[in-house]
Amino acid sequence: MTTQGERTPSSGDQEQHAAGRPAGAYRQPAGRIGARRVVGWIVVVGVVAAGGWIITRPTPGDWIPGLGPASKDASSGPPVVGSPPPRAAADPEGLNVDTLFPAQRLIEVGGYKGRRSGVRQGENCSETLQDRTQDLLRDSGCQSYLSVSFAGQEKPVLSSVTLLRFADQAAAAKAAEALRAKPGALAFILQDASTAPAQPAGTARPGSEQRVEEVGHYVTVTSSRPVEQHSTPPAAPPASTPAGTPTTAAPGSEQVLDEATRAISYSAGAPFVWM
Repeated sequence: MTTQGERTPSSGDQEQHAAGRPAGAYRQPAGRIGARRVVGWIVVVGVVAAGGWIITRPTPGDWIPGLGPASKDASSGPPVVGSPPPRAAADPEGLNVDTLFPAQRLIEVGGYKGRRSGVRQGENCSETLQDRTQDLLRDSGCQSYLSVSFAGQEKPVLSSVTLLRFADQAAAAKAAEALRAKPGALAFILQDASTAPAQPAGTARPGSEQRVEEVGHYVTVTSSRPVEQHSTPPAAPPASTPAGTPTTAAPGSEQVLDEATRAISYSAGAPFVWM
């Protein structure tokens, strides 16, 4: 029963009273609370996802994508001598050794497996020559070079490849002809980034000849040598062997050297095929 001027209690007021709230008290709509919670969760999920992407995004040279770049172990990595060649607008990557030959990535071509070791790089291409008094590259238009040593992982072979960059394809073709006409003109790079001494005439092993390839406006020069040739001095020849007689190469050694040279030459030239 109500008197005049009193409001008849509604069913909502009765529910509020039963819940312990005074009649007529303001109640926030449930939908607004839900929307705020949804927005909050979206923000939290976005922050977590962004952090995870930064941590796990692949980096060139990663052993496994997302587990960190191999560059963090630079102190124990292969030696690098010289300054990186400059990058051109038309060739932004240029001769970047970490892009072409990441330190932790094996080269696997055919039956060959090799890992990068010593590196030499710079702009003065005459630094690649075995005999700098005969500068075959003086007027060639060579802009920069990258020389890399590779160690065979399953066979006792060392390989050395030098990449030369030129302004155009015509200059590269002319330089390649000059290098083919003078075998052994470029120095052989060892695992510690030093250059191997020149081989005396007539002592080169079969299969160790330099392979010169023109690829776009680049030239690659590759060769391979047996590991024992640079690790330990050769044993004295048997007494029955006449002095000055060259020792016979181990069976299959020519094939091993040629296989390594072809694999490294192909891997070095592949990125520049369409340039």
